[in-house]
Amino acid sequence: MPAVDFCSLRFVDECSEEVLVRQNILQPMHSRRSSGAMLTVIDQGGYGYAATSDLSQHGLHAAIQQAMRWASISAGKSVINFSKIPQSSAVGSYSSAAGGSLSRKELIHLLMQESVTCQIDTRIVDWDASISQVSTEQLFISSAGADIHQQFQYLIPNLSVTANQGAETQTRSLGGQYNGFCRQGGIEVLQQAGFYGAGKRVATEALALLHAPNCPTGRMDLLLLPEQMMLQIHESIGHPLELDRILGDERNFAGTSFVRPDMFGHFRYGSELLNVTYDPGMEAQFASFGWDDDGSIAEKTWLIRNGILEKPLGGALSQARAGMTGVANSRACNWNRPPIDRMANLNIEAGSSSLNDMIASVEYGVLMDTNVSWSIDDSRNKFQFGCEYGQMIRQGQLAELVRNPNYRGISENFWRSLKMVGDSSTLAVMGIPYCGKGEPSQLIRVGHASPACLFEQVDVFGGEA
Repeated sequence: MPAVDFCSLRFVDECSEEVLVRQNILQPMHSRRSSGAMLTVIDQGGYGYAATSDLSQHGLHAAIQQAMRWASISAGKSVINFSKIPQSSAVGSYSSAAGGSLSRKELIHLLMQESVTCQIDTRIVDWDASISQVSTEQLFISSAGADIHQQFQYLIPNLSVTANQGAETQTRSLGGQYNGFCRQGGIEVLQQAGFYGAGKRVATEALALLHAPNCPTGRMDLLLLPEQMMLQIHESIGHPLELDRILGDERNFAGTSFVRPDMFGHFRYGSELLNVTYDPGMEAQFASFGWDDDGSIAEKTWLIRNGILEKPLGGALSQARAGMTGVANSRACNWNRPPIDRMANLNIEAGSSSLNDMIASVEYGVLMDTNVSWSIDDSRNKFQFGCEYGQMIRQGQLAELVRNPNYRGISENFWRSLKMVGDSSTLAVMGIPYCGKGEPSQLIRVGHASPACLFEQVDVFGGEA
């Protein structure tokens, strides 16, 4: 092969299996294995890549020849000189913490057990329980000397119950429709997520929501628990801070961002209580890793400190384009996609308030948990979110349950209204298995850890508003 400025190979082998029980009936099981490699070439300032599932010498040779052709075609025609981008020479390995496992028979028994306990009333009309397990092995080697081996083990539990009476239908779930209790690890994740015994509890809450009054409409204090904070962080902090989106790459597909490059270092994103970190090193969180898919080392980085915007979510390529520093978040969903700027573990740091302190401080407000619907504009600014579960707060005390709670706002105004942040006792480690972005589309794993957070005078409304 002719000499080139840089070349790399990223190999991915991923196996997954989902076991699902719906209404006490085992559904067809889904197993999948995907193996392949992405070959990348940079030469004379041009950039090209090609992927293949043919891992023979012939297959890899054909892929790198194709990558070289694309690099030659793009040379001198790109907005930047790719040959000037520093390339990683990192060497090392990373592995998810070893976790326990259950046999397929044991998994089916557990899911059937939880499914049966959901059926506590004739008004329960649908219910299901599932567990997905994924194991991934990755290798990244390059002409710059990089040699990185990473292994990941993921577990994704889910349980959902729907109750109906007359014209009213309510659904309650464990962690939300986005499988929010997903983590790296093994069967111990089920205990951490509260999966054991969840069937009866979730069904009881779904039934209770049938008879709850509709959430009132008005401006009031809003206390969000981690199952909803996860989605709030994801949509109104994570996506707006992705540097390729800020640079316009996503404009024709997933939108742009209200954040501009000149805002970093001084823009007040939220109140002084808002502290947001990118932390791919948090043990067992869903998007923990040692190096990103371009070989950049992953380190905890402050993105927003005391409410001030500091850094974007931009990998090495976007950093070079923008002339800014970022983080190691150049990630691909699999071997057949190129790495792009993606959220990884995006967390709100714990504060100093207990849940009781936050409730006691509210004269009139509402507690919400677990996302059920979301809508946000294409600049990730104006949003509207709905939750499964709501409970009124009156004169410092939790009061009646309410159904169909919703709230809306504008990202910067909303985060500036943050007036109390929960301590570590209120923090939960959550995640999202399927965050979509990119052309062609990529669905990727994201982690979000957050304490409970209290916001002042938010626009709240019910399902009948």
